[in-house]
Amino acid sequence: MAVAWTWQRRHANTGIVDVVWAGGVGASAVVLAALGTGALLPRVLLAMLGGLWGFRLARHLWQRVRDEDEDGRYAYLRRHWNGHQGLFFLFFQAQALLVVLFALPFLAVAANPADGFGVWTVAAIATWGLAVAGEAVADRQLARFRADPGNRGRVCRSGLWRYSRHPNYFFEWLHWFAYVCLAVGSPVAWLAWAGPLVMYAFLRWISGIPFTEAQALRSRGEDYRRYQQTTPMLFPWFPRSPSSPTSQRGHHERAD
Repeated sequence: MAVAWTWQRRHANTGIVDVVWAGGVGASAVVLAALGTGALLPRVLLAMLGGLWGFRLARHLWQRVRDEDEDGRYAYLRRHWNGHQGLFFLFFQAQALLVVLFALPFLAVAANPADGFGVWTVAAIATWGLAVAGEAVADRQLARFRADPGNRGRVCRSGLWRYSRHPNYFFEWLHWFAYVCLAVGSPVAWLAWAGPLVMYAFLRWISGIPFTEAQALRSRGEDYRRYQQTTPMLFPWFPRSPSSPTSQRGHHERAD
């Protein structure tokens, strides 16, 4: 992360922090699988699933950082902090600590002595496949929408984005349940729940949805407000018609 911070200073693009975070978490899955004391099968699956997830996400994020201007969320942060590089360094180091936090589920899987291809193994692979495929589809749909100059300033409502304002976040959260399944039988299986629980907290209340939606309101204004009124926040569901503010709040509470 210190190297990434140095790169950010030269290129004025904080988005590199997300690339390194995804790559770091994926790499931690491979390292812990290699060093773990558990059975071979869960460790091999951990290296494959965690490593592939991290590689795909880091590659996708790098393409955005390489080809686009700094993400509006980070551009706003840069203005808010007046470009203070000390604050940016602390921000990057906090992300390094989060890599360690999100490696805890991998530690649980790597210690799992349960060998053999059972129902929890199948559930882990199925959950991982659905989640990573869903996130990849959502990312491609949004990238295709953003690539059209005619869509500048508009909200993507096509594909999965018709049913959730953040389908990529939903599938990212779902992905962490794969390691809960792989950790069944581990003496520290409870550590695997750090993945979905902490990820939900960050997405829902800390750095995910609040940060992203604040930027969307700044850049897309009334169009995004209408999108908020008709489309569930995180968990995919059918869009609804705009209604009164009271019923909108009630529906948000039920859907999200």
